[in-house]
Amino acid sequence: MKRLTSGPLSGCLLSLALLLQGCAAHSQENVATAPVADGRTGDGPGLWKVADEDTTIYLFGTVHALPDSVDWYQGPIESALAETQELVTEIPSSETQDPASQQMVMSKAILPADQSLREMLSDSDRTTYEAALTKLDMPPAAFDRFEPWFAGMTLSVLPLIKAGYSAESGVEAKLEQLAPASAARGALETMEWQIGLFDSLPKESQTAFLMVSAENIDRIVPMMDSMVAEWLAGDADGLAELMNEGLTDPALADALLYKRNENWAEWINTRLERPGTVFIAVGAGHLAGQKSVQDYLTQRGLTVERVQ
Repeated sequence: MKRLTSGPLSGCLLSLALLLQGCAAHSQENVATAPVADGRTGDGPGLWKVADEDTTIYLFGTVHALPDSVDWYQGPIESALAETQELVTEIPSSETQDPASQQMVMSKAILPADQSLREMLSDSDRTTYEAALTKLDMPPAAFDRFEPWFAGMTLSVLPLIKAGYSAESGVEAKLEQLAPASAARGALETMEWQIGLFDSLPKESQTAFLMVSAENIDRIVPMMDSMVAEWLAGDADGLAELMNEGLTDPALADALLYKRNENWAEWINTRLERPGTVFIAVGAGHLAGQKSVQDYLTQRGLTVERVQ
């Protein structure tokens, strides 16, 4: 399998890794402010809509964790959310705080008793991995009992937590607070399904994920800062390049992005059969680049209009 760059790790994997924040206790310090990229106007994150005679569905690309100082809620986003009758996210917000969900994650993340994570690594990978743990002030045996996907996700999120990123300041958390109390809440997937997506990967694929985190431990925060800057500037193409360019393995790209995008487009197409106003919030990487949700909607003969 080809090794991945840090792009998909910080994009696709990070979207789930940040849901594991409660499973990886770590202090927060030195809150970071993600700057708007040079030369960008900062017009705001991308917002699209699909509509027919009696249904309007907004599509909003999110960043699942942000520094507290990032201001994005204004203009068309605020107006669209204020009128929505249904807020739909990737997974139910209640699952991220549910102790039963965290217990489910941990039960899937534990290796069999006769296995050890570091014993699964080659000598060179083990050296790189242990060096990354040292940079995080963690002992070499910190994740010996865990599967590679869990260790890789946790390594990817810890530098961000230290830099001031948090799920509590992320877009989904804010949308839950700001959406009308009367609006129904829905989800496209479950946390158990998302965890199963990674838990079912072959061990060599899981190890590749882990090594992306380890090899790029010093680049995770700068990469995320850049993605937030592109997101704030409303540059969907630039964001897609940063988030998805490293998904060079066709099977992996299909599992993480394309099949899910196609499934979500089908959900939207079906939802148009019922009247109402819906606000869908999913990771920004799903609404950018080739085979995005918008591409699959267009294939179904639907018109997607960019609102912001």
